[in-house]
Amino acid sequence: MNVGKISESVLKRSVLQQLHTRSEDVLNGAGIGEDCAIFALSDTEAAASCMQEAAVAPQSELADTNDMGEGEIRISMRHLLLRCANNLAVSGAVPTAAAVTLLLPKTAEPDLIRTLMREAESACAELSMQIAAGQTRVTGSLSVPWAVVTGYGRADRRRCRAVRRAGADQDIVLSKWVGLEGTAMLARRHRRELLARYPAYLADQAADFDRYLSVLPEAALATKSNVCAMHDASEGGIFAALWELAESAGIGLTIDLKKIPLRQETVEICEYCGLNPYGLLSGGCLVMTAEDGPALAEALLAERIPAAVIGRTTDGNDRIIRNDDEIRYMDRPGMDEIYKI
Repeated sequence: MNVGKISESVLKRSVLQQLHTRSEDVLNGAGIGEDCAIFALSDTEAAASCMQEAAVAPQSELADTNDMGEGEIRISMRHLLLRCANNLAVSGAVPTAAAVTLLLPKTAEPDLIRTLMREAESACAELSMQIAAGQTRVTGSLSVPWAVVTGYGRADRRRCRAVRRAGADQDIVLSKWVGLEGTAMLARRHRRELLARYPAYLADQAADFDRYLSVLPEAALATKSNVCAMHDASEGGIFAALWELAESAGIGLTIDLKKIPLRQETVEICEYCGLNPYGLLSGGCLVMTAEDGPALAEALLAERIPAAVIGRTTDGNDRIIRNDDEIRYMDRPGMDEIYKI
């Protein structure tokens, strides 16, 4: 199988079809495009939980260690915790705590553990989350450190239900730009080559796209603005996020390709690397559906959060991409473009 997320068909056959036990306390469980579990606490309160894992490295080393071989990627503890916090916020929950598990190779030193945990604590302070539990183990099966983060949040039960699922005939709104996460990784890894082709400011700005990766502000505002559904873009890029949104709701899409917002830095770096920006890691971009998309976009813009209406949901299963007069059908998500490097 390819590196990265398993394919949707394998996920359905080998994972989801094996799950049969149900609990009345679980309001939302495992499924396509479902990043959080929602648990009933009372008639009005709910709890949310999500899990993220990745190979990790200290922030200071990422420019030199993004390429592990075998197509894998290493990220910072801040980045990993931010992914969890984003998932929780998109479910309608307020992130409150995390459990952090570190799995370390036999070559790891105590200083590495100390650095990773210090960076995790700093990220949690930034996100108002407490590291409440975890485990640290050394294993001979790994060559680099891996971390598993389980995030926890609290929510209003009605609010969680209000942002659970898209419906037909709704506007699709995106926040910020697609490809931010992957662009930052590529800019750090290929800085030397990029400087031979582009001005230094372009490479520097692209490497600093990490500052855009939180979707907590737009998720909070959208929840107050009668958003119908939210899904944060991540692995597989914006096309994967749109597909998952539609698949989980059993609806179709019509997307205007030219309205999908892209930073010029992403365009240039993807062209240099021979990658499709629409299939590139897109953390920091939030997909939303709303009855009145222009009003939601205006509300986000009023808070200085870039936003654009890029299409509509439709009744049926067709997922269409329009590019002027050209029309094509969206493919099932494949391997993220970042792994092609």
